[in-house]
Amino acid sequence: MRVPDFLYQSAQRWPDNPAIIDEWGALTYAQLETLVMEMAVNLKMLGITPQSGVAVIGRNSRYFIAQCFAVMECSAVVLPLSNQIKTDEMDEIIRTAGLQAVLDDHTSMIHFTNTQKLIRLPHQDWRFVFLNHAETDKPYVPHVKNPAFIRFTSGTTGSAKGIILSHQSIAERTESTHKILQLGPQDTVVWVLSMAYHFVVSIILYLRYGCCIMLCDEFLAETIIDNTNRHKATFLYCSPMHIRLLANDKSYRKMPSLRYAISTSVSISREQCQAFFNRFGIPVSQAYGIIEIGLPVINFGKNKESPEAIGFALPDYQVQIRDDNDTVLPPGETGNLLIRGPGMLDAYLYPPRCRTEILDNGWFHTGDLASINDDGLIRIEGRKKSMINVSGNKVFPEEVEAVLNQHPAVKVCRVSGFMHAFLGERVQADIVLTNEPEQFEPEELITFCRKRLSLYKIPQKITIVESLPITYSEKLVRY
Repeated sequence: MRVPDFLYQSAQRWPDNPAIIDEWGALTYAQLETLVMEMAVNLKMLGITPQSGVAVIGRNSRYFIAQCFAVMECSAVVLPLSNQIKTDEMDEIIRTAGLQAVLDDHTSMIHFTNTQKLIRLPHQDWRFVFLNHAETDKPYVPHVKNPAFIRFTSGTTGSAKGIILSHQSIAERTESTHKILQLGPQDTVVWVLSMAYHFVVSIILYLRYGCCIMLCDEFLAETIIDNTNRHKATFLYCSPMHIRLLANDKSYRKMPSLRYAISTSVSISREQCQAFFNRFGIPVSQAYGIIEIGLPVINFGKNKESPEAIGFALPDYQVQIRDDNDTVLPPGETGNLLIRGPGMLDAYLYPPRCRTEILDNGWFHTGDLASINDDGLIRIEGRKKSMINVSGNKVFPEEVEAVLNQHPAVKVCRVSGFMHAFLGERVQADIVLTNEPEQFEPEELITFCRKRLSLYKIPQKITIVESLPITYSEKLVRY
């Protein structure tokens, strides 16, 4: 089956059910199917052929979803991109990806010198552009069978990679995740993340199983609560930033229809989860998503007792913790996290590398350091690349950041290592404050950390900054 077929099956089963609710109202499954079909016809007339490479750039909308499905309906390969990406980064991604065409809703900062064609839609006009290096007579990614989708990694600690997924891999991922989420036509999803970074095991998953996707036009706590209650939403899939905003809401309104609140993108602290639970009576479940694999770990089993843990491997996945010599470690020890299961990436885009070259006997090395309890509960300790070695002691920036973020004066922070002339590597922190810098003494944070962290984990340097670089999938850019 191809990915668009999942949507068409849902349209056959629930034609009059709402598929998307946005600023323009509700769009039923039957209407979404028709929209995708019409868009695909237009794209073919414009010259899109099977296995062309097409970027879809825009803000969250019904049309962003439909354009992505329409590209795949043409048997072409879609690369969704956020309209918030800066011009230089966008140009670099498009150049690296070697795309043949771009679809854009006019909200991005990209500038085209090529001839543009206008696609008129009921509420939006889109641009279509063929690029100079277009080679439409050649398959876009010949090293992958039935390719459907490309997404670039966040590039938090290095160059971003282009991950290629086939129709088959997407089918496997969504099916495996559905076994634990069990979403269906009775569910309405509150959507607050960037679709460009959360499409396969989210947007495609929801539409495959008949959910309604409700798009919030802004991500303030008041708006999320209003929309959730108005549409009786059942499922909140968000980032720790949204959890924190909602927990701090002072309106005292609840969200009684919500069944699940899932936090993804980056790790979340126990304190943030507890504050959300105290405010709404709903436990926060972490979800460990990784573009090369999908969504292999979710914390449904112990989201109240251990909300800071990423949870348990889904039924179709296996997890191992290994040391640097590839020896499997016993429960409780920290090491390299490896995962295997269905829906693994099919290839890297450039340089071209197929699945068999990337995986280790089916296992994917995530780059994260983690531990597993006797009962299978998994905790992420940090990224291997960002670990700080303080006189032989391991310090994970994420652990220190979780403590710093508990301080009411801290809006966001980034912890990293620096080389001391005599003492070697030590811990430092860049801090964005909630108030004006002159109203705050950094020594307060040192005292705060002394009560909560081992001595070697306490930052030796604290720098107040106006902002920190964050990727558009809401992850901190690290050194």
